[in-house]
Amino acid sequence: MGLIVLLVIVGLVVLWGIGTYNRLVGLRNESQNGWRQIDVQLKRRHDLIPNLVNTVKGSMEFERDTLTAVMDARSKAMGAAGPADAARKEGELGQVLGRLLAVTENYPQLKSSENVKALQEELSSTENKISFARQFYNDIATKMNIARQTFPANLIANNFGFAAVELFQITDDADRAVPAVDLGMKPPA
Repeated sequence: MGLIVLLVIVGLVVLWGIGTYNRLVGLRNESQNGWRQIDVQLKRRHDLIPNLVNTVKGSMEFERDTLTAVMDARSKAMGAAGPADAARKEGELGQVLGRLLAVTENYPQLKSSENVKALQEELSSTENKISFARQFYNDIATKMNIARQTFPANLIANNFGFAAVELFQITDDADRAVPAVDLGMKPPA
């Protein structure tokens, strides 16, 4: 009778271990999928940027530094390794891309160009998709990190090499600043 109880207990522990291991594998795969979704959207963003730069290049002869900065930041972002590096480099790309879009406002022929408007809309849509993909990734990565850190699942996670998953987070304190919004209808100076 004691042997049967012992076998049942061992069997339950083995089943728990298998279930925990499989749950950790599932979460790891979901977090990898989340990263791949971000990667797809970032590639789309990276593909749109040269089109925008080429569309505005002829009209913005005096803004060569801005165009060069955008393409340099794009190159760096494309070489990012991992979420933290990608967050930093994509943040830099976002800043110079924002400057480019702000500068295009100074050129009436660009503001009225259907090609520029379409590319800006595509970039805006892609930025939203990137934001949602990052949120999804961080949610899954957090679930994975919680699962691998809680007892007794951490025993399985540590013994089978389930590493912590890196989160996307703001790395630049300037990005934390609240933007100033002025809805006053002042005529241009």
